[in-house]
Amino acid sequence: MAAGRTPPDRTWSIGELAELAGVTVKTVRFYSDRGLLPEGPRSSGGHRRYGPAALERLRTVRSLRALGLPLPDVRRVLDGDGTLEDVVAGQLRDVGSQLTALRWREAALQLLADCGPRERAERLRLVGSLATPPGTAALARFWRYWLPPRMPARVVSRVLELTVPQPPSDPTPAQVLAFARLHALVSGACDGGERPTPAAHRPDGGHRPAVLYEGLDEAYALAAPHLRAGRAPREGDALDCFVAAYARSRRLPDTPAFRDELSRVLAADPRIDRYWQLVAELSGPAHTTPGAAHDWLCAALAASAAHPAS
Repeated sequence: MAAGRTPPDRTWSIGELAELAGVTVKTVRFYSDRGLLPEGPRSSGGHRRYGPAALERLRTVRSLRALGLPLPDVRRVLDGDGTLEDVVAGQLRDVGSQLTALRWREAALQLLADCGPRERAERLRLVGSLATPPGTAALARFWRYWLPPRMPARVVSRVLELTVPQPPSDPTPAQVLAFARLHALVSGACDGGERPTPAAHRPDGGHRPAVLYEGLDEAYALAAPHLRAGRAPREGDALDCFVAAYARSRRLPDTPAFRDELSRVLAADPRIDRYWQLVAELSGPAHTTPGAAHDWLCAALAASAAHPAS
């Protein structure tokens, strides 16, 4: 027999197995009692005996536990109910979530450490209302409340995708503060009171909001490069697309008279500037918010209406 090979019929006592595996007798007994270690025939005195398969499995269990895998996942791997790759992938997701939560806690604590007593009380109230890491349910609820009723699910889903910012996984203290203020803003906006009603949301104006929001999505995308380049509001494809979205939603032609009326209506619509300001603080300068794109297009429309082409 080759050197170093363990005879397949070799068995060890519980103490010998523990010593070979580098664990305590208590650990071997714990795993054995839970059915994770195969036992061989007991000794004449009734004591447990373990073979090479138990030693190999015990080493595997110890390695998996050292990686933080809970016993149910260890059992899944050993019993073949789940592959090691699947279990490790699940653990990586869990660890990632834990790290994100720790980063949010660290940034929140730094936010409180970097201010005076008067600011600290306000900031503590704000960050204390957030989970770590925070979720976006309150923001989505705000938009569902603000949007007109009976919108198609696909349109609502796209609006939420564009308007609800995702919390960064590694936030700065300033981003924690921005998200906390955003959360407080939308939580207060949805607890009752008068519902904001832009003209395009009113059922008596002949509007089709779903058509409008699909068109605005394209218009905002066309306006975004102009905002990133710092260009002043101007006529062009982005503005034409913007006006066309409103015109199609009302089944009206895009005429100078329509543009003039639309400019006046949009100037009187309720605004949520604070929301978009906080989203910009949270997302950073590289991200163009729909609010910024909307303002740029409204300014371009106002300029166009004030100085129509001859």
